[in-house]
Amino acid sequence: MSVLRSLALQEAIYAALSGDAVLSGLVEGRIVDEPIHLDDPSANSGPYVTLGDERVRRWNAQGLLGSIHEAEVSVHAVTGGFSDVKQIAAEVERVLRAADLILPEGRVVTASLRGARARRIDLRFEFRVET
Repeated sequence: MSVLRSLALQEAIYAALSGDAVLSGLVEGRIVDEPIHLDDPSANSGPYVTLGDERVRRWNAQGLLGSIHEAEVSVHAVTGGFSDVKQIAAEVERVLRAADLILPEGRVVTASLRGARARRIDLRFEFRVET
């Protein structure tokens, strides 16, 4: 198992999400690495997206080596309806499935949504990276 490309993948995911004008507009540019603390004055100012947990495991097939990264992206909303959160989650999915995630070494060969939970929407993606 390797986590060598984990930070590079996180940076590429963040760049894709924060670089998308539609998504940025929906969350007013609030795309962060961790949930906003409730005592932060901006905590109640609308929805936001966080990069969350990641699980990495080794992958190899037909002589190719790499890793599978299951990365979680969460949509948080303190106010507003659940339909707003679903709209943001759909936009996150659209961005990450269409993104050309650039890594300094290796390349992302697939990006697929693995599932979502609905209490807040936690999107779990699997990225297959060849080395």
